[in-house]
Amino acid sequence: MSHQAEFKVWRGDSDGGDLKDYTVEVNDGEVLLDVIHRLQATQAPDLGVRWNCKAGKCGSCSAEVNGKPSLMCMTRMNTFDPNETVSVTPLRAFPVIRDLVTDVSFNYEKARQIPAFSPPEGVGPGEYRMQQVDVERSQEFRKCIECFLCQDVCHVVRDHDDNKQAFAGPRFLIRAAELDMHPLDSRTDRAVFARDEQGIGLCNITKCCTEVCPEHIKITDNAIIPMKERVVDKKYDPLVWLGSKIGIRHD
Repeated sequence: MSHQAEFKVWRGDSDGGDLKDYTVEVNDGEVLLDVIHRLQATQAPDLGVRWNCKAGKCGSCSAEVNGKPSLMCMTRMNTFDPNETVSVTPLRAFPVIRDLVTDVSFNYEKARQIPAFSPPEGVGPGEYRMQQVDVERSQEFRKCIECFLCQDVCHVVRDHDDNKQAFAGPRFLIRAAELDMHPLDSRTDRAVFARDEQGIGLCNITKCCTEVCPEHIKITDNAIIPMKERVVDKKYDPLVWLGSKIGIRHD
């Protein structure tokens, strides 16, 4: 079965724009990305939208649906009332290129700033050995598909554009935590980097990033809070300070 549904889709570019009203057919079992494609095919062939896999694994089709950062390919149309008007707008935290496409290069700049994994000296490829518990501890963070929904919803950058220089955002605090928890990473300054370069102190753990993650990563509880604790330990715990001076790593 199908029905006609009302949509408000943001149209414009870096110079400005506004919401345009559309009536589009919706069929049973469809997701929002299906509807956006139908809109392109029937009414708005010049509509800009970024997508790739349509399977919730590439993170390309991020947008704000009724104000909530979401993947359009994972937003099922049966979650809306048939009489409800659905708004679709670009990610608010990033500059608009055109229509629903935003410039997310900020995230790649932050990724390049993170020091790479540094294996211990004298250990060659194939010689790494880790306990299973250590593998599982950081495996969750590797599920990230870089949709940047967590970056978009984080009010530190969403509502304060001037914070972007000093704050890396949830996605890259996850990366810092993953590396700091890795028993074979030889760098001992990950917590210091998170404090001084990534601005982890600006995060006030509202957990909004966790709420929008399509991979259900417990960003706040399993990455950011433990990293904050490590930052505090590194600066204020006298035993950790002493261990750092004599070469004992605290994990």
